[in-house]
Amino acid sequence: MEDGIFFNQSKYIKEMLKKFELEDSKPTKTPMSTEIKLTKDEEADSVDSSKYRGMIGSLLYLTVSRTDIMFSVCLCARFQENPKTTHLEAVKRIFRYVRGTTHLGLWYPKGTRVETIVYADSDHAGDYVDRKSTSGVCTFIVCCLISWFAKKQMALAITTTEAEYVFTGKECQQALCMKQALIDYDIRLDDVPIMCDNKGAIDLSKNPVQHSRTKHIEIRHHFLHDNVQKGNISIEKVASEDNIADILIKHLKREVFNYLRLGLGIMEPIMDSDPPSSKK
Repeated sequence: MEDGIFFNQSKYIKEMLKKFELEDSKPTKTPMSTEIKLTKDEEADSVDSSKYRGMIGSLLYLTVSRTDIMFSVCLCARFQENPKTTHLEAVKRIFRYVRGTTHLGLWYPKGTRVETIVYADSDHAGDYVDRKSTSGVCTFIVCCLISWFAKKQMALAITTTEAEYVFTGKECQQALCMKQALIDYDIRLDDVPIMCDNKGAIDLSKNPVQHSRTKHIEIRHHFLHDNVQKGNISIEKVASEDNIADILIKHLKREVFNYLRLGLGIMEPIMDSDPPSSKK
């Protein structure tokens, strides 16, 4: 468009809904209920695993433009080996949410400023099967979402601070790679701010004192502290309700979900010269 690029997969969504005979399903306001707790659920009936994997694969392709369903899809994807009726119902709800929001997509407005900012967040023991933490990150250049992912951590974190600190260290590596890549375009950033809502993780990045509460954290994770000291990145506090990465790691109520979805840049197409903020 004249003022930017609107990235949308509405045609793919319609084909996907038709493929799985859900084109007439009742739309929902969020991809997953805040009350749901997905487990292996051995007592529930099994469902066709081939169809279930096909539905998951189709939704994963949709996350190219629909970051708002990333957490829900990845959570349901953990049960592809032996899916149950409860898991299938959760997947169908995602389809119903997508059906009611086919018009949404990512908006990339034109601009001249190049400022990179990263939002990172982790829950603590959020997985009901093995109690491992789920971490999410989204990276912006100005207000444009350029990369994102959600991942369950490999190791079990003892505290929320540890979960956030370890994952933010990994995101530091991604931020430095992006900073280096921008040099090829003759763009040099002083530092890349990483927004974190955990004060303990922020304090630890600035002063990793090896006392009894942190000595079990592997030395390699203090890579984050080293780069903070060098000025390559900065760790800044963001209010929990404004941490956009929250949408990648947990179930959210409708109002919070819609607010963070807008923060990702997922919105309706802008057909005139008005800025995205006026479309709230």
